[in-house]
Amino acid sequence: MYRTYLSLLLIFLLSQCKLTDKTENPDYADLGENAYLFSPEMEMGTIQHLIDSIYAIQTTNESEFNENRIAFLFQPGEYKLDVKVGYYTHVIGLGQSPNDVTINGSVTAVAPPTYNGSVLINFWRAVENLTINPSIDSTNVWGVSQAAPMRRVHVKGNLQLHDNGAASGGFLADSKVDGQVVFGGQQQWFSRNSEWESCTGGLWNMVSLGVVGAPEADWPAKPYLSINETPFVREKPFWTMNDAGEMWLEVPVLKEKTKGVSWESEENGNNTKINSSEFYIANPKVDNAESINAALAQGKNILFTPGIYWLKNSIEVKKPGTILIGMGMPSLIPEGENPVIKIADVDNVTLSSILIDAGLFKTDQLIQIGEPGADSDHSENPTFIYDLFIRVGGFHAGTTRNCVTINSNNVVVDHVWLWRADHGNGVGWDINKAANGLTVNGKNVTIYGLFNEHFQEYQTIWNGENGTVYFYQCEMPYYVPSPEAWQHDGKNGYASYKVADHVTNHQAWGLGIYNVFFNSAALVDYAIEAPQNLEQNFHQATTIWLGGNEGSEVKSIINGKGAAVNKGNRKATW
Repeated sequence: MYRTYLSLLLIFLLSQCKLTDKTENPDYADLGENAYLFSPEMEMGTIQHLIDSIYAIQTTNESEFNENRIAFLFQPGEYKLDVKVGYYTHVIGLGQSPNDVTINGSVTAVAPPTYNGSVLINFWRAVENLTINPSIDSTNVWGVSQAAPMRRVHVKGNLQLHDNGAASGGFLADSKVDGQVVFGGQQQWFSRNSEWESCTGGLWNMVSLGVVGAPEADWPAKPYLSINETPFVREKPFWTMNDAGEMWLEVPVLKEKTKGVSWESEENGNNTKINSSEFYIANPKVDNAESINAALAQGKNILFTPGIYWLKNSIEVKKPGTILIGMGMPSLIPEGENPVIKIADVDNVTLSSILIDAGLFKTDQLIQIGEPGADSDHSENPTFIYDLFIRVGGFHAGTTRNCVTINSNNVVVDHVWLWRADHGNGVGWDINKAANGLTVNGKNVTIYGLFNEHFQEYQTIWNGENGTVYFYQCEMPYYVPSPEAWQHDGKNGYASYKVADHVTNHQAWGLGIYNVFFNSAALVDYAIEAPQNLEQNFHQATTIWLGGNEGSEVKSIINGKGAAVNKGNRKATW
């Protein structure tokens, strides 16, 4: 019902205001019915009405799991707008610098009307590559939790990351805030390669990596972990458009030992520019795995336009350098037992801005990177994954054994949320079944921002050597039926983070592991399980007993060491 209403409403608005003539812009015409291109010459009041109308639909309780997928694209120039960002809304500036697109007003995410300031379910939205000049108290409010990245954004004022209530976010990268960042009641937050004048607030696990103005650490009295430099990163590719309406994707270069934003550097002239003509522009109404694989076989990259893609077979990436990128929160869903995406053990693949729902038939994994046993060296041209969000349940009663399996070496993940749903459609211990969120078999795999929660066994399994994680957020499964039902090999429960016994080198910074054990007095021996000689390589870990049945307990932080958390002792640190 909501999708039909949205389509009819927007058709009417577009016919009244003539936001764009698609016949004069073939690139835009290919982007589908739910991608909206704005220019500074358009009537601001009409654009505002369109944005408000979409937001009214995409901020209701029902819209959390609806089928609408939306992209707002802003051509370079200045706009006077309050851009309200609801579920499945992707706001994209099309300049070469964030300063090429300026929103005078706001780009906001706030609590749903009935949530009293809580943004605990403000998921699945994004903003990138623009400047915000806040019109109210010099402050832009981006109150979000998981799967709501802000990237490559310049805020000419303050940035408030809450809405005066509970929050469980979040991710900020390659962004500059001229004033103060206000974390408020955020339980955790990961910031990478950003800049701000100062910051305040935050509860448990606030990690800054390569951030100018990062707070001073005073662990465990304060929740901050600040690491001076990012060891190596390639910033997320971004879309640009020239005056003639031609679009291309700019792919930044790989950089080492970085701090602060990338886009003020003269090195940006080295970005690789890929014209939109080198992309197969997928349409959810007509495309499937066969048509997408045919395009890949012809050497095309893939742009997934807004919508839902039902796939009977796997999308198979075999060519080095291939890019798969989404626009407007596109969803990919398997209709059988095959993975959604299989990436061969090749160099320099990019997977970006994709939402995946587990299907009704159980898969072994939803994403496979490299074949089992893959062992090639990709250190010169690593594969990068950005803003990948996977759900098991919530949208429908999906099931899988494992969400993401990384077999290749030298893979870099820059923000991922793997979520076995604790609410929504098709949710229950015996309904949306899934053992693990992430399994890493490859060597030298690095993750910036790993959000992984509610799975029924280990959330994270790390079998590969030289793995590194900066920031980890996890809630253990909510509805364990009984302590006896959640045991294995003589152990109570499953650790959240498991490093295999044979691994000799692994590093992790800033881990927050939480539990809410409803239904039973569930017990877990360890929050983290790893070889004893690696215990000192886990830096600043915290466990929190958020709630649940009396008698439930996480008995230790790592391998039996570190205090237990339970109703009588709700927080422990390592």
